[in-house]
Amino acid sequence: MRTQVAIVGGGPAGLLLSQLLAQSGIDSVVLESRPKEYAEGRVRASVLEPATVRSLRDAGVGGRLGQEGIVLDSLQLRFDGEDHRIPIKELTGGGNITIYDQQEVVKDLIRARQAAGGRIEFGSEAVGILNITSERPMVRYRRAGEVRELECDVVAGCDGYWGISRSAIPSDACNVYRRDYPFRWLGILSARADRDVLTYASDERGFLLWGLRDAKLTRAYLQWPPNESAEAWSDKRLWNEIGMRLGRPDIGDSPQAGPIVERATTTLHSFVIEPMQHGRLFLVGDSAHTMPPTAAKGMNLAVADARLLAEALEVWLRLGRTELVEAYSSTCLRRAWLAEHISWWMTWLLHRSGDEFDHQLQRAQLRQITESGVAARHFAEWYLGPDCSS
Repeated sequence: MRTQVAIVGGGPAGLLLSQLLAQSGIDSVVLESRPKEYAEGRVRASVLEPATVRSLRDAGVGGRLGQEGIVLDSLQLRFDGEDHRIPIKELTGGGNITIYDQQEVVKDLIRARQAAGGRIEFGSEAVGILNITSERPMVRYRRAGEVRELECDVVAGCDGYWGISRSAIPSDACNVYRRDYPFRWLGILSARADRDVLTYASDERGFLLWGLRDAKLTRAYLQWPPNESAEAWSDKRLWNEIGMRLGRPDIGDSPQAGPIVERATTTLHSFVIEPMQHGRLFLVGDSAHTMPPTAAKGMNLAVADARLLAEALEVWLRLGRTELVEAYSSTCLRRAWLAEHISWWMTWLLHRSGDEFDHQLQRAQLRQITESGVAARHFAEWYLGPDCSS
């Protein structure tokens, strides 16, 4: 099989790239190792920046997002037992955040690609990326027990942190940066929806992110003890803990405290590889950079990468101009390192480390954000990302 662009990975980055390339008349094939049902059911919360919403609309997949996405014009910081509203829309001249889960974006993109006759090869695991410094790279993949080959002009590695794309770049041709954080999260899904504001709580008991939801489910993320099992606490005990961190001790007895249908722990780390391209292989999204989800930058960065790569490939493959593909890595990394910084800063700002000096610095910065209009505006613009107006 042959195509112009072989896309390894059928998450938001790979699917959006395929959709944007198709709008420019460029052929692609998406290789996704998992079945379609798994790809569409892989639950991930998403806070979408204005630029991400625009990109999805421009790609022709903004219909359901516009109907079902929850638009918020503010968020809330909670510390020292008090809630502080950050009016994002007012501070940024019209910017909003949109809550719309990643799996819903994936569903929209799959439907759009299949409706247009796009090729998504589910159950196709990439096992090798070859000849990337030649004019005819190739992806070797396994499907239904048979090893097949996909020849192409360009390979886009969109298979995430655990995928094989990154390893195709020789170790002596790149620099790898990593930071591990001494924090762990417990994420829960509750069967009841909560219409409260998106809240970041920095409490003596630990960090809490609350208010990620859709029409049926509420998500919460709690700073979690390093050696505690996800199943160690009952639903009632978890709701009581959430209530303590929110300053709402009665929440465990309220209708919002529905059954917890899913719980999972995760550690926090940052990772960046540079450059994000080698020969005719281009890394996109989590293949090139990951960060703590505290500032909700992961999917927004993946969408930005896909948009930039689609523009660069259109100019190269249709017009023969190389300036955008040559600048792809440096352009993406400027944004990625800013997102890494914001994610590191928010993670440090909101988590309890047990260090009292750090705690006092955190309180000083939180007070500055809530008491200074300049600091509040800076925070809001950072949270919304570059080009943050609606």
